[in-house]
Amino acid sequence: MAYLLAGLRAGIERALRAAAEAARPELGLDADTPIPDFTVEVPREKNHGDFATNLALLLTKPARRPPRQIADTLLSHLKPPEIQVRKIEIAGPGFINFHLDPDWLHGVLPEIEAWGGNYGRRTLGGRRRVQVEFVSANPTGLLHMGNARGAALGDSIAALLAFVGFDVAREFYVNDAGHQVENLALSLEARYFQALGQDWPVPEDGYHGADLVDTAARFVARHGDRYAAADAGERRAALLCFALDEKLAAMRASLENFGVRYDVWFSEQSLHNRGAVRETLELLRRRGHLYEKDGALWFRASAFGGEKDEVLVRANGVPTYFAADIAYHKDKFDRGFEWVINVWGADHHGHVARMKGSLAALGYDPDALDVVLMQLVRLYRGGEIVRMSKRTGQYVTLDELLAEVGRDAARYFFVTRSADSHLDFDLDLAKSRTNENPVYYIQYAHARICSIFRQLAERERQAPWNGTPNVALLKEETERALIRRLADFPEEVARAAIDLAPHRIAHYAHDVAGLFHSFYNAHRILGAGEGLEEARLLLAKCTRVVLRNALNLLGVSAPERM
Repeated sequence: MAYLLAGLRAGIERALRAAAEAARPELGLDADTPIPDFTVEVPREKNHGDFATNLALLLTKPARRPPRQIADTLLSHLKPPEIQVRKIEIAGPGFINFHLDPDWLHGVLPEIEAWGGNYGRRTLGGRRRVQVEFVSANPTGLLHMGNARGAALGDSIAALLAFVGFDVAREFYVNDAGHQVENLALSLEARYFQALGQDWPVPEDGYHGADLVDTAARFVARHGDRYAAADAGERRAALLCFALDEKLAAMRASLENFGVRYDVWFSEQSLHNRGAVRETLELLRRRGHLYEKDGALWFRASAFGGEKDEVLVRANGVPTYFAADIAYHKDKFDRGFEWVINVWGADHHGHVARMKGSLAALGYDPDALDVVLMQLVRLYRGGEIVRMSKRTGQYVTLDELLAEVGRDAARYFFVTRSADSHLDFDLDLAKSRTNENPVYYIQYAHARICSIFRQLAERERQAPWNGTPNVALLKEETERALIRRLADFPEEVARAAIDLAPHRIAHYAHDVAGLFHSFYNAHRILGAGEGLEEARLLLAKCTRVVLRNALNLLGVSAPERM
């Protein structure tokens, strides 16, 4: 899909490349010297124009000339591609700034109105298959704040990628094998006997959450003391099966309440059951990337960028979690995914290089795996850090957060900062109905627009209207600033998707809401006068479209009343 602003940018890029080719003799560039990949971007400072390029700066080295001199040479050959280019100037060390004729804004609102809910959608992905794996919490307890942030990030990343044309699958990796599951079985066994009135301590390194007390009580309600005298292995297997079914059902319910639905719930145990872990180890062995030491089987991770070699099979013959994780990632690519994205906690930082190394060892492209590492979340109430949960006694759960602040505030707050930044979540702010609460501020802008059109309907008038509103009447600075920002949406979406950065959309929506509130507070819409009222109604309508599209990408609702 080609949008107005993207078309203008592309035209400028073509003109600059043509100018650089024409200027080769003057710049001393032979035919074999490539023109560097340059950018044409919207400057941060408004007085720097509508677009700016770094082409002259990048040509400094091959041309052996000062960048401003190069910029002068380029301008002597530049043929602006559009009549909308009003002024071109050299700024700073050698940037070339383009100022467009303000009349280009006249095409923005009709474009938004035409695309509606699809405004901002792109075809960049070319239906390339992408898998986003996120949360993947151990089914040994309740979902906590880290899981909640991962859910908001992963789901928003998946939504963005789908919106720009990728074929996206959301996946949850169920860690239902290994030491943590064995520990869960032992912890459940203790709670089971306690529920039967026996003194049976929970293992020191077991799971002490109160939720397991509830699980054991429900197990007893169903099975009584049937397993008390059973073989320990049979008892633990029954307890574990019951608990995993219950925990996963609870996780699924919590996540769906958070607006997150997965396409696949993938069992780690299934990798062991069907021999995928064994087959992966055998492939690594055949490729010469494994060796034995101290009775264990090691992967030469250091040969592929890891800090040290890693054990894949312990001396007791039990595969490590890393061995299963390698098999799991091999399975992802074998299923046909071309781009694999994992959302992990920052404590997995050291695991990234060895995971990529294992893929390289297996013959896959390690760059086809991207890992989003997210930092910790701190909850605040009344200016104080909230450390304890009433339910678990250890950590605040996702369900507790949703009960207190609701889905919209939680979803929005979790993506307001880049994943690699620590997040301070202010519960009081998230619950407030003031302009200081960013999600309320954005939703209120949308609801305010809906109110305008309800008033219009009460007058027995409707939009769209007869004829096309004259957008050239929108000359006020607040009007033009809002239209200009609405035009940015398709490119903001593309950047956020490719950079895996949903916080860009959170900030963008807040910007648009602020610009709309400024426009609304400064100028009348209904009753503005013949022609101008219709033009301003179109501006409001298009703002509503963009706000709704942006909020949808973040999993946040766009209410019509507040």
